[in-house]
Amino acid sequence: MANPLINFANKLQDVLDYSRQADGLAPLLLRLYLAPVLMQAGYNKLSHFEDTAAWFGNPEWGLGLPMPEVMAALAAGTEFFGGIALILGLATRWISIPLMVTMIVAAVTVHLENGWLAISDASSWLANERVMEAAERLDRAKDILRENGNYSWLTGRGSVVILNNGIEFAATYFIMLLSLFFIGGGRYFSLDYWIARKFRTQEA
Repeated sequence: MANPLINFANKLQDVLDYSRQADGLAPLLLRLYLAPVLMQAGYNKLSHFEDTAAWFGNPEWGLGLPMPEVMAALAAGTEFFGGIALILGLATRWISIPLMVTMIVAAVTVHLENGWLAISDASSWLANERVMEAAERLDRAKDILRENGNYSWLTGRGSVVILNNGIEFAATYFIMLLSLFFIGGGRYFSLDYWIARKFRTQEA
C-alpha cells in the first residue's frame, strides 16, 4: 500500500506541473519589467547624445572609453531598440546578449568602485566604507532641511537618501537578462514562440 504522504506529495506535484501550461508568464513579466528601464536609459542617451559621447570619452570626469561616439551609439541603440524587442518578445535570446554586455560594461566602468548598494544604507550588511561615510553627510543634509525647509512636506513622499550608484541594479538586470537568454521569450506571449511554431520543427 502506497504511503498516503507520498500520494499527497505526488498530487501537489501534479498541480505544480500543470501550472507549466502558463510558463510563458514568467518570461513575459521579466521582459515587461526590463523593457521600460532599458528604453528609458537608451532614450536618455540618445536625446543627449553629445553629452553622452563626451562622458563616454573623457578620462578625467567620464569613462575614458575609446571611440566614444561609437560606444555611446551602441549602448543607446542596444538599450532602446533592445527594450522594444523585449516588449514584442522578438529575438529575445539574441538581444539578451548585447544587453548583458552593456550591463557588464556599465557595472565595471561606472558602478563597481562604489560597491554593491545602489542607495546608501548604513544599516545594510553590504555597506562599505563609502556608504558608512555617506551616513554622516545624510544626517547633515537632513539637519539643513529641518532648519531651513518644510521637512515634513519634503519627505512626504519618501525619505531623503544618498545615491551610492553601486552595481546592484546592473547586476540584477544582468541576471534577469541571463534568465531570458536561457528560457527565451516564452510560450504564447512572444513573437519568438509563434515564429518558431511556423518555421521551426520544434517550439522555442
